Amino acid sequence: MKGQATPYLMFDGNAKEALEYYREVFGGEVINLQTYGEADYPTPPEAADRIIHAQFKKDDLFLMASDAFPGSPVTVGSNISLAIELESEEEIQKIYNALSEKGTVFMELQDTFWGAKYAKVKDAFGIIWDLNHPKS
Repeated sequence: MKGQATPYLMFDGNAKEALEYYREVFGGEVINLQTYGEADYPTPPEAADRIIHAQFKKDDLFLMASDAFPGSPVTVGSNISLAIELESEEEIQKIYNALSEKGTVFMELQDTFWGAKYAKVKDAFGIIWDLNHPKS
């Protein structure tokens, strides 16, 4: 694994507003902001301005955020996951298999438009994991 687990915050259409609020509160900056409309991802018109991915940084504070895809429920209080970067396809496959065995798969392990293998799984204890392996 690479680095620490990163908090990933999920919003219901108000990620831009939340990130601006965090910028005001903490004084950091929003980086790598991309909307669904800008991404190479099939998106209905009403989702074009929603955030598909953004990062917030202030000194050692780092988090990621996005808006849920339209129709995907967001439950406040359970809208945070932990993102981890994995070093190989073997490692991501092993961890995905282990977590999904007794957990719930939200997104199957797959190749993505951002050039990575990725999966989203809730483990047996209710913790949601974003597994990511950037392909070279």
